[in-house]
Amino acid sequence: MRKTERYPVPKDNSLWRLYKTVSFFKVVKNFVVIEIARVTPFLSVKNWLYRSFLRMNVGEKSAFALKVTPDVMFPEKISVGNNCVIGFETTILAHEYLIDEFRIGEVHIGDNVMIGAHSLILPGVSIGDGAVVSAMTLVHKDVPAGTFVGGNPMQVIRSSRA
Repeated sequence: MRKTERYPVPKDNSLWRLYKTVSFFKVVKNFVVIEIARVTPFLSVKNWLYRSFLRMNVGEKSAFALKVTPDVMFPEKISVGNNCVIGFETTILAHEYLIDEFRIGEVHIGDNVMIGAHSLILPGVSIGDGAVVSAMTLVHKDVPAGTFVGGNPMQVIRSSRA
């Protein structure tokens, strides 16, 4: 089970309560910053934007490839360690809106982690140090340190413990 806080909503689906959970102006500011960072070719500028404007914890020498999308509503709940590579068009979510509830959870990515292109990281997961996530993987549960995972649903391909 992912580590998320659950907030039930009565009546209509939770997206109708979007701006009761997060400020409209925060979302607009985050959207603009994320869109600029998604297309800038300068890794140090991306990291500066994420740290300065989104309050993300981004380690030294971590690299976000072109069009990576961190969570637009709760980017401050994302932590990326040192020397990581986040692949092309990967999305990192810290929230999910469902029919009768919404959930918010922190995402922790350890040091020396490689995440392949087009992956989706769901809220409330941790990816351990030295883990490798193959391209197009749905990360729906924790990934132990040193483990190579891939697929949808995500499966362990190789574990350093074996």
